Amino acid sequence: MLNVRTLGTLAAAAALATATLVAQAAKPAPPQGDAAKPKPAAAKPAAKHVVMTAGDIKWGPAPDSLPPGAQMAVIDGDPGKPAPFVIRAKFPDGYKVMPHYHPTDESITVLSGTFMAGMGDTWNESSMTTLKAGEFAKMPKSMHHYAGSKGETIVQIHGTGPFAITYVNPKDDPRKKSTQ
Repeated sequence: MLNVRTLGTLAAAAALATATLVAQAAKPAPPQGDAAKPKPAAAKPAAKHVVMTAGDIKWGPAPDSLPPGAQMAVIDGDPGKPAPFVIRAKFPDGYKVMPHYHPTDESITVLSGTFMAGMGDTWNESSMTTLKAGEFAKMPKSMHHYAGSKGETIVQIHGTGPFAITYVNPKDDPRKKSTQ
């Protein structure tokens, strides 16, 4: 014979079982077959493919942050934005960029001619390293350095922008000379 206590326990168990069945019925069934496989993430837009021949390069005057006489071409990206870029600079024979530094790393590959690089706050040609076509230099951000050329020289500069130049001696800044 069932007593009241046993009936109460059975009623509670039946209520729990009913609640469990209702909850399971409300849940969708787990996916089966191909539907169970994870879906691939949305594809990112493809990067722009860049192919440029020597004849495609559009040379123009270098920015006024460099002494007059240099030419510049943007190969890829935008050196004024916080993103990767590639530019080329063409320097005439005897060109000099006085001691300066950049807020980001500057990586330089010499493509033709003779590029000279020195480190420090004062121009000192005897301490400069001479680089020929195919050679490379990296100037870490904030490193004080200066550069020059022998013969017409073309270098390729790449890094992450924004690419800017600050002269160690403000009197060397061509932007200030043009306003005087």
